[in-house]
Amino acid sequence: MTSTISVSELNEQIKNLLETTFVRVYVEGELSRITYHNSGHIYFTLKDAGSAISCVMFRGNATKLRFRLEEGLKVILDGAISVYKPRGQYQINAFMIEPAGHGALALAYEQLKRRLGEQGYFDPANKKPLPRMPHRIALVTSATGAAVQDMQRVAAQRWPLATLFLYDTVVQGEGAAPSIVRNIAAADRCGYDLIVIGRGGGSIEDLWAFNEEAVADAVYRAHTPIVSAVGHEIDWVITDFVADLRAPTPSAAMQMVLPDRNEVLQSIDLIRSRYDGVLQQRLQRWGETLAHLRQSYERHSIEQRLRSRIEEIAQLRQRFDHAAGFILERSRRQIEPLLTGLERGVQGVFNAKRAAAVNLRQNLEANNPERKGKRGFAQIAREGRVVELETLNVGERFEAMSPSCKVTAEVLGTEHFAKEKKA
Repeated sequence: MTSTISVSELNEQIKNLLETTFVRVYVEGELSRITYHNSGHIYFTLKDAGSAISCVMFRGNATKLRFRLEEGLKVILDGAISVYKPRGQYQINAFMIEPAGHGALALAYEQLKRRLGEQGYFDPANKKPLPRMPHRIALVTSATGAAVQDMQRVAAQRWPLATLFLYDTVVQGEGAAPSIVRNIAAADRCGYDLIVIGRGGGSIEDLWAFNEEAVADAVYRAHTPIVSAVGHEIDWVITDFVADLRAPTPSAAMQMVLPDRNEVLQSIDLIRSRYDGVLQQRLQRWGETLAHLRQSYERHSIEQRLRSRIEEIAQLRQRFDHAAGFILERSRRQIEPLLTGLERGVQGVFNAKRAAAVNLRQNLEANNPERKGKRGFAQIAREGRVVELETLNVGERFEAMSPSCKVTAEVLGTEHFAKEKKA
């Protein structure tokens, strides 16, 4: 009878056979069904046109990947066959993965550049304006590198008023990215006018810290304007795209962010000359205006107005005197005949009145009862009032008075005599 074995024993034999036979394999294929697990492991499938195999890359090896696994990417996988005995499944345990056709760093660079661009990290609208004349500048670079010496030399020559603050930073190798991120954050908290991050030239591996996503994120989230000055003019890193300004070299960064003191002095001289010219023109214009105002004031001042009014009054008085004299002379000429006629008229009236008064006095004296002593004459009165005899009517009672007697009588009849006309 043929002997039998258990499923576990069979899987164990298969596991030993495969893992001892395929200790190291290099397989080229296309990535599919990629899963980044919370544990840090990466699960994926490697396939070609006719077949597929499951793969796993554990966290220890996954942290060393320079790029991110993407669907459809062709890669070359370095690993070993392993068997998961509980399920009887075999897979490739990947130690290292390289993109097929180009380097891992180049692919990682393009992947990160594309992803950050889609997130708006390179958007010009997010760029912060740089100050025209920065006074306090933070340098995030290595204290022992040539870049810091170049920047200090250019700054001293170009704009000595600027003060540089060095943040000694690891800019290459393991630990460079955390050092750059830490010093950017520290400088950003100090309120500098500007932050310059950079280093001298080197290979893509030497400059790789400035291609790390953590560094790009620190540059993007900083409140202080940042200038990226990494490598030489031909070198482009991710921070060049994220920063507010990209400088081809560290020394060029100082030339770009600092004004040239010689140009500033020339500008000041030019401004001073223009200012002097404008000031002279304005002084001349103000002098002319002041002279005009002085003349206008003299014409319209209170003293001048008083003098003008006094002259006007004198002229009016002279005209008034002349007119009044003329009117008086004319009136005198008109009044003299009137006065002469008036005097004559008054004298005539006076003479007539005086003659009438004399006549009246004579009549009064003639008719005064006290002086009437002739017989047969008496004064006629009616009801105590003296009346003319002609006013009495038949039947009326009257009194006839003389100086010595009063007789009451009644009119029995009347007869009037016509008066003789004077010749």
